[in-house]
Amino acid sequence: MVKLGSLKSGRDGKLVIVSRDNSRFVESNSAPTLQSALDNWDKELPLLTKQYEALNADEKAGQAVDVSKFHSPLPRAYEWIDGSAFLQHVRLVRKARNADPPKTLTTDPLVYQGGSGTFLAPTQDIEHFSEDYGIDYEAELAVITGDTPMGTKAPQAKNFIKLVTLLNDVTLRNLIPTELGKSFGFFVSKPSTAFAPFAVTPDELGDAWKDGRLHLDVHSRINGKFSGNPNAGPEMHFGFNELLQHVTQTRNLTAGTIIGSGTISNVDTKRGSSCLSEKRMLEKINTGKVTIPYLKFGDQVEIEVLNDKKQSIFGLIKQTVAQKKQ
Repeated sequence: MVKLGSLKSGRDGKLVIVSRDNSRFVESNSAPTLQSALDNWDKELPLLTKQYEALNADEKAGQAVDVSKFHSPLPRAYEWIDGSAFLQHVRLVRKARNADPPKTLTTDPLVYQGGSGTFLAPTQDIEHFSEDYGIDYEAELAVITGDTPMGTKAPQAKNFIKLVTLLNDVTLRNLIPTELGKSFGFFVSKPSTAFAPFAVTPDELGDAWKDGRLHLDVHSRINGKFSGNPNAGPEMHFGFNELLQHVTQTRNLTAGTIIGSGTISNVDTKRGSSCLSEKRMLEKINTGKVTIPYLKFGDQVEIEVLNDKKQSIFGLIKQTVAQKKQ
């Protein structure tokens, strides 16, 4: 068991071990960065675990956590592959842009390869030139893998999932239709993604981690007000094990690959939504019109996951939407 983070330092950060309650940290005695730890995981994990146990056993050990000094656990990654494993979300957002879901929706996972060179820190502003882009947030979970061979099957996938974390997959909704109309995939509509400050090994999640899924609520707020708290477990149609099987059909994955779940979404609409596009579509279904705006400059997005003790597992993503100057 271990909880890890990266202080802002150079391009790849400085690896630290974080206490279970997120209050304190110590620098790694062995691996300088999370990427280097993942490259040598079998050797590094026992060393990191030993430091983690010592930190949790001594309330006076370590330094106080200041989340503003933390980057995403991997400030950049070799690969960022995002899925869309919650079918309620797929159906709603496709309906929002008058597009039919694929015929293979329930049998073949949807994935795309995103940009992984410029991840945002968990408290970093979401900067864009114009509100007309249709700026949206998407609350998702992700796993970080070790080296994973081509042809990995779902039952073996758990052996290659090293860490679990939380993210905000920023999406520019109004740029998507034209881009996908070219039949060549996302690019400009999918800008830099932000990750929560901490990543944990699956065993740190206890009974909540089952079948490659996290059976906990994912909470999101806009300007301090409830946006959604759907459960990430039962309605994740393709678990991370199945996503890993899908993306290794024709290639190996290198240590430090991140695989996203797609936006957390439940059929029970009382749980709210993990993105504004869903809210807008549900409003249209219920009232015949859309009045809910996408994010405006000055809006604040918060995303976190709490354990059964109401402690934040991955730490809080807290970002403000800001106008980027030309």
